[in-house]
Parts: sequence; structure tokens; C-alpha cells
Amino acid sequence: MKVDINSVHFRSDSKLESFVTEKVNKLEQYFDGILGSEVILKLENADGKENKISEIKVKVPGDDLFAKKQASTFEEATDQAVSALRKQLIKYKEKSKDS
Repeated sequence: MKVDINSVHFRSDSKLESFVTEKVNKLEQYFDGILGSEVILKLENADGKENKISEIKVKVPGDDLFAKKQASTFEEATDQAVSALRKQLIKYKEKSKDS
């Protein structure tokens, strides 16, 4: 699956990008009709520790699934967003079986 990664307000290193790509690619286990995905990693200018945001959009036939999570690290935010998308993909797959 093609994974586009965009970093906002910082430059991501290859280690972070490979982590994100690996996590997002695991979503194909739950639904094999994924057309592609887009990941936006943002560094928010907030004072708190939880200023890292991971937004993931997964393109599936006829729809886009989306999750946005905020945490103290990009890895944690990405994990949470992938987990939310996993649930959405399972629901989407069930719904597409019914119709």
C-alpha cells in the first residue's frame, strides 16, 4: 500500500517514517481493498507535553476513513490512530459484506 507521510512544523527522520509506514501497512490485515493512505504528523505549538498529532486517512472504495490522535510522542499518537482505524476498517468490511 502507498503511504504518503507529511510533516508539519518539523522534519521527520527516516526512523519515524519507517515506523509509521510499518504500522499503517498492518491495516491491510483487516481489509485488503485499501487503495492508499495519507499520514500527517503535526507538531502543535502548545506548552503541554502532548503536542504531537498523528492524522491518518485511509482510502477505501467509495469512502475515506480518518483518525486523528494526540499524544506525547508521534509513535504513541500513530499507534492510537492506527488502532482507531483498525476498528473502522472492521466495521467497513462488515458493512460491505452485508450489501
